[in-house]
Amino acid sequence: MQRGQAVLVDTNIIIEAVRVGCWRTLTGHFRIETVETCCEEARTGNLRRPGYVEVTEGDLQTRLAVRPVSAKALATLTLQDPESTGLDPGERHLWAHALGRAGDWLACCADRAAVNAAVRLGWKDRLVSLEELANHAGARATLRNLKTQFTFVRLSEWRTAALLERGIE
Repeated sequence: MQRGQAVLVDTNIIIEAVRVGCWRTLTGHFRIETVETCCEEARTGNLRRPGYVEVTEGDLQTRLAVRPVSAKALATLTLQDPESTGLDPGERHLWAHALGRAGDWLACCADRAAVNAAVRLGWKDRLVSLEELANHAGARATLRNLKTQFTFVRLSEWRTAALLERGIE
């Protein structure tokens, strides 16, 4: 992990990073990227729901690259990983975008199904937790209130389970 490295994030990561207060630090340290569907998901929701976190346009326009995803990219994902059809729309679009990427990039998600899909797609070493990103960017103080699914330990558990299910490669 290094400063300026491309990191793909899903909706849950955006919302949690805004909630705990490390979003601006992350977008200043890494080249944070997502897809249009994740931005739409982050901007919507039930404002009256307990624990709702408002993600503003300002949050999404702060040094965040938003990538479109074509129907062809989604079809390619389905062909490479038929089980990916069960992912949430934002995660599905993010993984479809990731298929077309080259070079050195990381992916950050906090959903077991998305981790399973990433492992099936051969990206087990590209996965990082929000906790790891924030620590590396110097936002450690914001992590006291981080929910469990955003931690290194939980990501490691999910990745290990996915690898065991597939047979360790």
